[in-house]
Order: sequence, then C-alpha cells, then structure tokens
Amino acid sequence: MRALIGRILATPTGVIGAALFALVIGVGLGAPWLAPADPLAVQMRMDAVFLGPSLAHPMGTDNLGRDIASRVMHGIGLSLGVAAAAVMAGICAGVLIGSLAAMIGGLLERIVMRLMDAFLAFPLLVLAIAVSVALGRGPAGVFVAVAFVNLPIFARLARGQTLKIMTMPYVTAAEVMGCSFARRLFRHVLPNMVNPVVVQGSVSLSFAVLIEAGLSFLGLGIQAPQPALGLMIAEAKAYIAIAPHMVFFPSIALVVTVIAFNLLGDALAEATDTRKRGP
Repeated sequence: MRALIGRILATPTGVIGAALFALVIGVGLGAPWLAPADPLAVQMRMDAVFLGPSLAHPMGTDNLGRDIASRVMHGIGLSLGVAAAAVMAGICAGVLIGSLAAMIGGLLERIVMRLMDAFLAFPLLVLAIAVSVALGRGPAGVFVAVAFVNLPIFARLARGQTLKIMTMPYVTAAEVMGCSFARRLFRHVLPNMVNPVVVQGSVSLSFAVLIEAGLSFLGLGIQAPQPALGLMIAEAKAYIAIAPHMVFFPSIALVVTVIAFNLLGDALAEATDTRKRGP
C-alpha cells in the first residue's frame, strides 16, 4: 500500500487527484461539524433570502434563507454516501456474475453476457432513469438505479479478467489438485482481479455521482428538503438571474467531486499498470 501511494503521488495527476479526493471526502464526512448552519433551517425574513456570499454565509443564502454552504457540504456527503454504496453493490453483484459466467462457460455464459451487452447498449443515464421511474422516487430508487447501471460494467470486466486468470499455471494446478469450484473462485480468481476492479470502481464513482445528481435534478432522486447537489441546482435555476450564486456553488461542488474521482482513477490505473512500471 505504501508503494502504491508513492506511485500515485509521483505524478501531477495523482497529487491533484489525491488532494481533491481528500478535500471532497473531508468535507462530505465532516459536514455535520464543518457546516456553519443547519442545512434545513428556513429563514423567511426578506433580509435573509438571496443573500450573496459573506462572512456569515460564505456561499450566500437561497430563496428560503437557507445557508448554501451548509447545504453544499451535506449534499456532498449525501451524494458520496449513495454513490459509494450503490457502486459497491454493483461491484459485488457484477464481479460475482461475470466470474461465475466465465468459470461455468457454455450456454449460461453466452446468455448472461448477451444480457449484459443489452444493458450496456443503453446510455447510463437513460438506463438509470428507466430503473428509477420503475422503482419510484427517493434514495432507495437512486441506490438501485446506480447499482444496476454499474452491474454490467463490472460483469464484463470480471469475465475478461477471469478468462485471463484461468489460463495461469496456479489455477490449473489448483484444479488438478482437486480444489473445489468455490475455492478456486474465492482463493485464486477473485483476489487476482482486485487492481482492475478498484481502478474501474474509482472511475465509476464519478459517474455514479453524476447519475445521482442527474436523477435528483429531474425530480427522480433525492427529494426536497434534503440537500442533494442536483436538487439544489434544479431548485436554483428559476432564480439564476437574481441569485446566480445559488447555481454556481452546487455546480462547482459537483464538478470538483467528479474531477477528483476521475483524476484519482487515472492515477490508480497508471500506478497499477505493470507494463509502465520499472523493475
């Protein structure tokens, strides 16, 4: 782990990605303590709404007098929580399905992979919208939608890695020695695909945050008054002419979050690429 972190921080992409990642995670997890106000507290006084950035309200206030900085901080934490949990579920289900399909082979593998290809034929957001509409609005629908769109990605990745790993001598030796199917899967196959799965997982997190924000923007995700970034942008678009800060700060938070995961994913991919690593 120390060597991996060193390789990540050896490149400008890794340094910037790690710094932004630490910032985003720190703000998201520390929102209950760092936020200057209650994100749901409404102040309907005329002198409290549409305020610009100030010392009291670093990002201003919205149309209900709520502190935007507090809502952005809690929104980052909420988006990261839903996205991370959904991606983890997609990883577990997709890796297991793809690995089993590759190891069993035959008709089952062809059916499963063609089904995954059918799901991948749809744009991720369109597929997420369809799943979210079928399940209803709210965090549960977003969770299932994000997990579902990630499942075929990791299923195909796991299938390709499994087919490669099954050609290795240690897997052949384990089969000749009479190791059970489960032992070969969990002892020899799955542990040896951790690196590509982790790299893909970091990239998928950025897409998951975007999908969650997109669903919330369309009214299919997190519902008011919860401080979701996509929902904040949707609520603010009606006031963009008189209070542009209501759109600007949630949008910047969303962009920084996505860039952080993308840069970290690129750095991880480069750090774990044995073809580029020296002896």
